Order: sequence, then C-alpha cells, then structure tokens
Amino acid sequence: MIKQRFTGRAQNQSTREKAILVVGNSEGIATVDDQMTVEHKEPEAQFHTVVSGDTLGKIAKKFYGDAMKYPVIFEANKPMLEHPDKIYPGQVLRIPALD
Repeated sequence: MIKQRFTGRAQNQSTREKAILVVGNSEGIATVDDQMTVEHKEPEAQFHTVVSGDTLGKIAKKFYGDAMKYPVIFEANKPMLEHPDKIYPGQVLRIPALD
C-alpha cells in the first residue's frame, strides 16, 4: 500500500475534501498526505469509513440525528457515488457540516 502526497490549491474546502477522497479511495492508496491549501475557508467536513451494514440513512442518523438527511451525504460524495444504495465497506465518505 502506498502513502500518496497530495499538494495544490483548491477553490474551497468541499473541493479539497472531494479531491482527497478520490485519491484516498483509489485502489492501492493506504493514506493521503494532504498538503493542499484552500482559497475560501469553510467548516471542515467529517469523514466516515463505511462498514458492513451501513447505509447512507444510518450514517446520516449517526452524524445528523436524522436518517432523512442522507441526501446531504450523497450529494457531498458525487461523482464518487452514483446511487445512494451503492456504498461498500472500506469506502471513505465525506460528511459535511449542516448549514
């Protein structure tokens, strides 16, 4: 497994986090050494590693207290996720702060 150094400048926090997720969810990458900077600061998201039995609804309930907030997580992880029901163990998801 490889530790990948990741540098550059992102327009905002969500773009930075999505780029890191894409790299980190690539086969063969064990960890990402995040060296990116952000032009426009925003609250940082949390991250969740999917385990067997997880659904976006269960994850939303855990982080937001409301399973019906799962679309927030789904939208935050596009285009990596193509359908809310298609997540897999080991996948790392971005859990953004609610406005």
